Amino acid sequence: MRQYDLIEYLAMAMQAGASDLHLSPGAPPTMRLHGRMTPVTDEIFDALDVRELMLGSLKDTQRAKLEEEWELDFAIEVENLGRFRGNACFAMGKIEGNFRYIPDSIPELPHLGHGPNVQGMCQFKDGLILVTGVSNSGKTTTLCSMTQTIARERSCNIVTIEDPIEFVFKHGQSLIRQRQVGFDTHEFARAMKSALRQDVNVITVSELRDLETIRTALTAAETGHLVISTLHTMDVPSTITRILDSFPKEQQDYVASQLSHCLRGIISQHLIRRPDGEGRVMATEVMLMNSAISSCIRDQRLQQLASLIQIGGRDGMHTIDDSLLHLLSYDFITMEDCRAHARDIEFIKVGYEKIKRDREIAARRK
Repeated sequence: MRQYDLIEYLAMAMQAGASDLHLSPGAPPTMRLHGRMTPVTDEIFDALDVRELMLGSLKDTQRAKLEEEWELDFAIEVENLGRFRGNACFAMGKIEGNFRYIPDSIPELPHLGHGPNVQGMCQFKDGLILVTGVSNSGKTTTLCSMTQTIARERSCNIVTIEDPIEFVFKHGQSLIRQRQVGFDTHEFARAMKSALRQDVNVITVSELRDLETIRTALTAAETGHLVISTLHTMDVPSTITRILDSFPKEQQDYVASQLSHCLRGIISQHLIRRPDGEGRVMATEVMLMNSAISSCIRDQRLQQLASLIQIGGRDGMHTIDDSLLHLLSYDFITMEDCRAHARDIEFIKVGYEKIKRDREIAARRK
């Protein structure tokens, strides 16, 4: 028998500093705290407990949709606590749920761990910018931070297409329309086509999740609009591969040519737990388009992308290995973390040894 209501479980998780609350039959209410799954209380929920908690957070129309489609994305706002992105689904015939906390204010890009290269992407007037990473890597937060930066610094007409709406934007110098799939529009691709007839400058899409949405995003980026979106991919080469593989084989040469012209940049990010357990830090790979990378994508020589990013430092690029080495050198992560996320662990080991030698020499000179 559960001891508290949903708001109390959410409050306990947020007071601890958690990012998520998970509700599953046969398990205690569990929060994700600095990347680790941690029980909120020691009580064990049964299926009825979870069902009552989840259905109690939904409107009648949402309950009906969950019963019909067996899964549901939604958002709720709790007074004096904040906004949450929710997901409800059936697992082995029983309802389970998750709530992700959405901060009141959108973090600034430097506070997230991004450098001037990502800040500079907000100045692009057209083309496609992609934020990529695995689930729970902060893609949506970066996407929204970039959108809010554009709204604050430029005079634009911005349309966002989200599923669901998480952060609520401030207009700033711009006008922002936020549209939610399933509430304001039926699907991503249709909303994007509609946005093209709304005198839009910037289109923010929470995810390129199907072929038609990718196709529409490329068309919008080619025709003078700035499109910012996310993909569930690990790094820059896998992002390009994912887009090309979404299309039939006979169309991939044309799509590669499209990408070589309209792609402006890719930010691939990972959130890694700090050794002291106090939070997580961001490691990134950043690609910015130049003539060499454009040619590489057009000819589908994707195996060369990592090398071109590595030598593109003057253009604002860096590889995931560069980022990991930087974090390791300041003890923000461990060598084990590097092994788990690196493309070339030997590059990191050699670089780290050089950094240690240079520091020892500098210390002796003092």
